[in-house]
Amino acid sequence: MNIEQLHNYCNSKKGVTEHFPFDDVTLVFKVMGKMYALIGLDKWENGDQKINLKCNPEWSEELRTNYDSINPGFHMNKKHWNTVILNNDVSDNFAFELIDHSYNLVVKGLTKKLKTELDTL
Repeated sequence: MNIEQLHNYCNSKKGVTEHFPFDDVTLVFKVMGKMYALIGLDKWENGDQKINLKCNPEWSEELRTNYDSINPGFHMNKKHWNTVILNNDVSDNFAFELIDHSYNLVVKGLTKKLKTELDTL
């Protein structure tokens, strides 16, 4: 997967905006103001193709056991976030599934007001 595919997929979801809240190289995708994906663009260009994604804690443990490319979230709450190394043992389709899972977890946790706003977009 290349950076354009990843960017387009993350940005195509309903209610998503992109930001650089930490520095000028960490791209953060938010749904209704809540983070669901982070990409270190400076590292990407150097071949370190990773994305941080939110994940159900029980599934996180299973994924980390079964995939060398899925690790506890770098600089994140390791219970709820994974760092996924792309273009290794995680297929593009499975990476998209993990992105969907992260997005859906964040949407599920939104307030009723934000969910209603999202539904009207």
